[in-house]
Amino acid sequence: MSDGKNVKLTSMVKTSGCAAKLAPALLRDVLEGLENPADPRVLVGFETSDDAAVLRISEDLVMIQTVDFFPPMVDDPYVFGQIAAANAMSDIYAMGAVPLSALSLVCFPACLDLSVLGRILQGGIDKACEAGIAISGGHTISDPTPKYGLCVSAVAHPDDIWRNYGAVPGDAIYLTKPLGVGIVNTAAKGGAASESAFGQAVESMRRLNASAADAVRKACGRPHAATDVTGFGFLGHLYEMASASKVSVVDSVSSPSSYQKLRR
Repeated sequence: MSDGKNVKLTSMVKTSGCAAKLAPALLRDVLEGLENPADPRVLVGFETSDDAAVLRISEDLVMIQTVDFFPPMVDDPYVFGQIAAANAMSDIYAMGAVPLSALSLVCFPACLDLSVLGRILQGGIDKACEAGIAISGGHTISDPTPKYGLCVSAVAHPDDIWRNYGAVPGDAIYLTKPLGVGIVNTAAKGGAASESAFGQAVESMRRLNASAADAVRKACGRPHAATDVTGFGFLGHLYEMASASKVSVVDSVSSPSSYQKLRR
């Protein structure tokens, strides 16, 4: 059993972070084949690939629920816990809500010392405290590959919910974090990323989107469409927004002279 002092978490995984997600096309094929009874209380389900589910509780109250967990992209257990917690709560911020409560999801290998698990959980707890909530429980299983994340809940008025659809012609795209984190993580796993680049990526991953959501709220109240850019990359999530909104999008972020059109 490892004593946890010199553990390299990333050496225990084949894919790191959100890169471990199933490909969107594969997931879509599975979901389209399911017989899922309609529930009039569900205002936002998986039909539009939104960031969280929204369930109507009463005329003026909805519950927002999301769950997100992944294998580590950093070796430091505490930092991994922070990143995973921030990532899970980001789905709530992307819906225009504020996290209310959270539960932990943990997969942990028997070969690691429990002190490693303690550091992961502490990182998640500290990040949840920064968001103003408590982690009040969770579930663990023994697994050869370490994984950690949260199930996060929130409540809001139905009129305040942001969705990943509703974009209209003339809308501009605003990014609240730099792109390229996934590329840097992949490079770091192969020893090809500079210390500076990887450090910036880590700081971006563990930064809450709370202030960004507040800035959007102050600027326009409710954006036409919003989403959290994670495992499917910028173009993948942009495609989901364009498809759900039934519009085309011109992306000129990388180069003003190079345009890519995403059509429904």
